[in-house]
Amino acid sequence: MALLTENISWSKAWQERRFRNKTIIALLLVTIILTLLPTFFAFIEKREGMVLQDYLLDAIPAMDVSIPTFIIIWTVVILVLYRIYQNPRLFLVVAYGFILMCLARILTISLLPLNPPTGIITLQDPIANIAYGGNGIFITKDLFYSGHTGNMFLFFLCLEAKWDKIITLTASFLIGLLVLIQHIHYSIDVFAAFIFTYFIYLGAKKIAFF
Repeated sequence: MALLTENISWSKAWQERRFRNKTIIALLLVTIILTLLPTFFAFIEKREGMVLQDYLLDAIPAMDVSIPTFIIIWTVVILVLYRIYQNPRLFLVVAYGFILMCLARILTISLLPLNPPTGIITLQDPIANIAYGGNGIFITKDLFYSGHTGNMFLFFLCLEAKWDKIITLTASFLIGLLVLIQHIHYSIDVFAAFIFTYFIYLGAKKIAFF
């Protein structure tokens, strides 16, 4: 996309009223969502849901892979932040993609109440845990669909450089595998993440650049 590959500084981009307005709106929406998420997660954690029969997950021994999961996710996040620093218009797609993903997950999680898979091992991520409310709170019922996998795939779709895409696509599949190994998601959560995220990316582009 020309708007993403065009080399433009933040100071120059900020002079554009449309970019400035969309950035301010995105930051406000992200702030509101992050503020409300702990309440939503606390609600779903108290709710009872279904336990799915998952033959693929049953074939995978549960292991704690929090450390490699943490390293992969936040290495990719740092890469994306660096690319956003280089290209401010990338921020709009990533930010609106994140907003749409949060809204979509709130909807799908609300409509499909699930209890966590058998053998779940809570994921230790002190940074991401802030969104759950912090203080050692672990949320296990934010299941359909996998936000960990979805975010990595969103980054793959947003980034342009060849090696950035290779890194983020690899991270997408690795994170999908790792959340299954840790039994924090059903296999359908992971597979659905790729489908939902693709359409979220298309929506984010339209919002960012209409």
